[in-house]
Amino acid sequence: MSAAAEATRIEESFSPDVFDRKEFRGETTLSVHASRIHEVALFCRDTLGFDMLLDICSVDHAGSHPRFQVVYELYSIAKKTHLRLKSSLSEDEPEIDSVTDIWPTANWHEREVWDMMGIKFRNHPNLRRILMWEGYPYHPLRKEFPLEGIPTDVPDVAFTEVAPLAGGPFVTIPTEGNTEVREPRARHAGKIPTTATFIAEP
Repeated sequence: MSAAAEATRIEESFSPDVFDRKEFRGETTLSVHASRIHEVALFCRDTLGFDMLLDICSVDHAGSHPRFQVVYELYSIAKKTHLRLKSSLSEDEPEIDSVTDIWPTANWHEREVWDMMGIKFRNHPNLRRILMWEGYPYHPLRKEFPLEGIPTDVPDVAFTEVAPLAGGPFVTIPTEGNTEVREPRARHAGKIPTTATFIAEP
């Protein structure tokens, strides 16, 4: 059965809480009301055979309402079928049910979304940060977080002075020059290392 046919079964079972169906380049996407995401996810696994959760990610539509979106990428190994579910969340209360009891692989994905975007997952068994340290006051993938990071004093973690979060190697700004020139740390340093030397110990 194709993803389009599976999507139709979901729409018939959960209408009107499943809506805004999209078909693009052979991929099917359904929007699901956040209050029903756990039921729809369980139906996808137990009835439709989507036994693999490939990924959970989040989107920040800053300036729009609702602001946040959680995206689930599902796959059926037996049917070789891919399906995408999306749920929108308000800025005031970005919270949604966990699906860790349906797909255990959701554990780390949900922790990353919480860490980076600040979206809470109800009934998650251990919802704590996975990339940043506990107590870190920001969610770095939100649109208001600057590309070059925020100086953060973490004396009890690793440093005794302010530790700048300079941005990764793929964080760039529009300007002339290649990617190395646009990378924040290269701009601040005033020079760009182009080669690396490794010296083996005798």
